[in-house]
Amino acid sequence: MPNRLAGEQSPYLLQHAGNPVDWWPWGEPAFAEARSSSRPIFLSIGYATCHWCHVMEHESFEDPATADILNRDFVPIKVDREERPDVDRVYMAFVQATTGAGGWPMSVWLTPELQPFYGGTYFPPDSQYGRPAFKDVLREIARAWREDRPGILESAAQIVQRLAAISGGQDTRASMDARWLDETRAQFERAFDRRRGGFGDQPKFPRPSELLFLLREHARTGEAAPRDMVLQTLRAMALGGMRDHIGGGFHRYSVDGSWRVPHFEKMLYDQAQLVIAYLEGAQASGNPFFAQVAEDTLQYVERELTDAAGGFHSAEDADSVAPEHAGVPGARKTEGAFYLWTQGEIRSQLGEDSRAFELRYGVLANGNAPFDPHREFEGKNILYTARSIADIARETSLESVRIAEQLMKGRVTLFGVRGGRPRPELDDKVLAGWNGLMIAAAARAGRVLDGGEMLAQVMPGRDAGPRHLAAAVRAAEFVERVLWDPARRVLRRRYRRGHAAIDAFAEDYAYLIWGVLELFQSTGEARWLRWVLDLQSRQDELFLDGARGGWFSTTGADPSVLVRAREQYDGAEPSATSVSALNTLALASLTGDRAWRDRAVAAIESFGGLLASQGRSVPLMAAALGTALAPSAQIVIVGPRERDDTRALWRRAQRALRPYTVMMPVEPGEPQQAIAAMLPWVGEMRMLNGQATAYVCRDFVCHAPVTDPEALP
Repeated sequence: MPNRLAGEQSPYLLQHAGNPVDWWPWGEPAFAEARSSSRPIFLSIGYATCHWCHVMEHESFEDPATADILNRDFVPIKVDREERPDVDRVYMAFVQATTGAGGWPMSVWLTPELQPFYGGTYFPPDSQYGRPAFKDVLREIARAWREDRPGILESAAQIVQRLAAISGGQDTRASMDARWLDETRAQFERAFDRRRGGFGDQPKFPRPSELLFLLREHARTGEAAPRDMVLQTLRAMALGGMRDHIGGGFHRYSVDGSWRVPHFEKMLYDQAQLVIAYLEGAQASGNPFFAQVAEDTLQYVERELTDAAGGFHSAEDADSVAPEHAGVPGARKTEGAFYLWTQGEIRSQLGEDSRAFELRYGVLANGNAPFDPHREFEGKNILYTARSIADIARETSLESVRIAEQLMKGRVTLFGVRGGRPRPELDDKVLAGWNGLMIAAAARAGRVLDGGEMLAQVMPGRDAGPRHLAAAVRAAEFVERVLWDPARRVLRRRYRRGHAAIDAFAEDYAYLIWGVLELFQSTGEARWLRWVLDLQSRQDELFLDGARGGWFSTTGADPSVLVRAREQYDGAEPSATSVSALNTLALASLTGDRAWRDRAVAAIESFGGLLASQGRSVPLMAAALGTALAPSAQIVIVGPRERDDTRALWRRAQRALRPYTVMMPVEPGEPQQAIAAMLPWVGEMRMLNGQATAYVCRDFVCHAPVTDPEALP
């Protein structure tokens, strides 16, 4: 019989709806049950595409004996961290503070008043990996609750006091200082892996915020070293096994230091941020390879993660049933099964073209994983770029053009074969914030890839810009229609199958504002700027920390969330305050309103101590600092959007990386008047002699307008 989770919308919670564990969703009914029965809460937090969450479910939550202990001695509650990052953030801070590590699945034991007293991550069914058996942990905690409840309650109350201090963030305000940028850049230089790209040893995570910071340092200083670190890292990720060479897109991270062996889940927020990083890499280098990787990733999102109504789904799982077990009742899912190949499979499908393909992608008879601690990849191959086409030409005596044709044909063939395999599960919920990131990426691609110049050498005739811009517009319209309540001025975080729920958090507003700002700069449509101003105003009303600067993660209105957190780390997802500092600086550069800049500066200075000593932990805030110190710059191109002369100016403006410049196309007539109602300085800009005209301005002081694309700086 299904448990209480059967009525939920979260794909993660629904995965556990058939467990024998008597799960409750997070909410007052579960808390009341704990209070009335005087039982502690067992809180399990994870997400739908989490590999080790699946492992713990299979080993423990599907086990009747384990379920009996949980149901008898605890009130078990299941939380989707992607729906409720506010809950996850509180208890993750506790687990990290008490164990020195964190991750998912997260297992936390709480008093009926929701105060944590013991926690960890994954617990195996039997003692192994240096971890105690889950059933033993349950029995010991149940015994302690019976025999020493007063001591547990006292300790838990003290823990919450310490959590409040931790979650509020450090109060390290200091006046902005350009030396912080130099020190942060030096920290990245010291950590850079000069042989393999990326930072540190292993595992290697894509953290696009650090790449965006370094590209801005290149633009600010003119030094090549920051750019070169980024380009080497982007190339290593694109050539390694972390990228899906058959279907496009990037896996979550590399478990090794060489980008060879991925953790196979695919997250929307990774695709979005990496697209932006690759587009900026293409602009900074002039190398179309990086634009091709961005295009390849966008095609994956368009094909596999786009909802029929226009929004973007959240993720694809790491696990699936292996092809050889397809259709077998009860077949166990394994990590990476959808993406792995035996040499025999490749040879049978590609025939005489197989030799070049094997050399290119490192295919070996016994499999190519350099290590496989859980023996899931035994005899299989993870495709990565092992050899250059020039190397293959020398070894096979084939011409390079012929090799390229064989490789393309091989990828298409294997894509078709793979399409017949059992697919990884799709997490089809639509999250406002992650959609904001993807809208930003698609809108940016709409202008960078417009006209096809960036892709001309590697994908002739491919003008991808209009398609990506249309996808960004469609997604933004979907989010505005489904998740934004204009009457109440409230954004909802999650939509799935007709249901919008959960009031949004600061990161949802921040990421969505970022996306819609990019959309305004790509379309010049006044409606998007109006929505940005409304969203930013509402974010400030709900989350602004007026005392210290920056933004809280939550409103503080939900009593079940014990502390009001303030994120001070740019991780896989950047902090709301870092993104919002950049957003408000962009608004200042668009409107000339000093209040927006003051708000951004207050946010940056609230991170002053971190920027001075630990800037590597907040790279996007460091990028905001660089932006605040640079003169504000604007490029406006006035002309009918579809005219050749307008598009020529627009394409020239996109060729270079201009991270400290806001830009917009302006259509003469009513569209220009609508923008001028919010940005009066745009109102007097005119076409010269009937030709499309570009205005390049610094701090709203404009150079002489130009009509020749080559005259643009």
